[in-house]
Amino acid sequence: MSKQFPQAVRAMLCGFMFMFAAAVQAESVNNAAKLPNVTILATGGTIAGTGATSTTTVGYTAATVGVQSLIAAVPEIAKVANVTGEQVFQIASENIGDAQWLQLAKRVNVLLAQPNVDGIVITHGTDTLEETAYFLHLVVKSKKPVVLVGSMRPSTALSADGPINLYNAVRLAGTPEAAGRGVLVAMNDQIHSARDVTKANTTTTDTFRTSELGVIGYIQGGKPFFYRNVVRNHTLDTEFDVTKLDGLPQVDVAYAYANVGDVAVNALVAAGARGLVHAGVGNGSLPARTKPALVKARKDGVVVVRASRVGQGIVARNGEANDDALDFVVADTLSPQKARILLMLALTKTTSTREIQRMFYTY
Repeated sequence: MSKQFPQAVRAMLCGFMFMFAAAVQAESVNNAAKLPNVTILATGGTIAGTGATSTTTVGYTAATVGVQSLIAAVPEIAKVANVTGEQVFQIASENIGDAQWLQLAKRVNVLLAQPNVDGIVITHGTDTLEETAYFLHLVVKSKKPVVLVGSMRPSTALSADGPINLYNAVRLAGTPEAAGRGVLVAMNDQIHSARDVTKANTTTTDTFRTSELGVIGYIQGGKPFFYRNVVRNHTLDTEFDVTKLDGLPQVDVAYAYANVGDVAVNALVAAGARGLVHAGVGNGSLPARTKPALVKARKDGVVVVRASRVGQGIVARNGEANDDALDFVVADTLSPQKARILLMLALTKTTSTREIQRMFYTY
């Protein structure tokens, strides 16, 4: 009896341990099931960059760290979302082109159509992050959250901003309240709309700003708080479809300045531009030496959009130019670089300036 008793105790203890382990595993599975499923699409940029030393914050090499390493560097993410990662491409964002935009947009739409994907985070270089964000804002066909994120310091730097930005972006992408607000940008504890945000400083971590219209929310303690909605149409409510597109029409920007002539406009038209955005001074004014080239370009079939290099405010139709008579389009509040994106997509649908102007007032 004395020999059997310890064996019975051991068997009982083993049973308890097995039940406890099973309970812990079940609890872990239940917790994972309650978390949102977020896919991180990595494209390169400073957030994936490395420097020679921990104090190297300029002159570093962008796009060297892979997506799995980015995720592993922020283990706290696993507590707030079930995360998977894909390396879509690995480049510095100044090299982003139409091919990458189309590849990224198509992949985003495929993923968002899957019921087991609740949101998407895209890591991106900051130089053209606002442009990629606005392109996706116009072509993503889902209400699920899409959040772009980057950093101003490489991953090897002291006080690198990439890890906290990535954590916040994942929290935002997994938040039901972020759905239906279009493509968002999460940087420096702030939430911006893709339509209005811009990079406003060359190096500081607070570079992304929506100066006049303001951020749409903040992220505090890992929790998103929203304070205003995006009222212009986006995502599901646009007429643009990239599914069958293999390329985009050539649209270029001609920049205005004191004593500017017609060289840039003529060269861009000669190079095959189907659309031109004139980044005019003030309220999109047309310099006397540039205007004849723009008028000729329009007569030759090039769609001309008057924008402003100022960075804020509405470009008034028939304000600094008789747009009706010239058959020009005005950019409304879009920056020249974002007006270019909308014009490219518009030209996939029509060459009617009346219709294109409607799009500029809609999106």
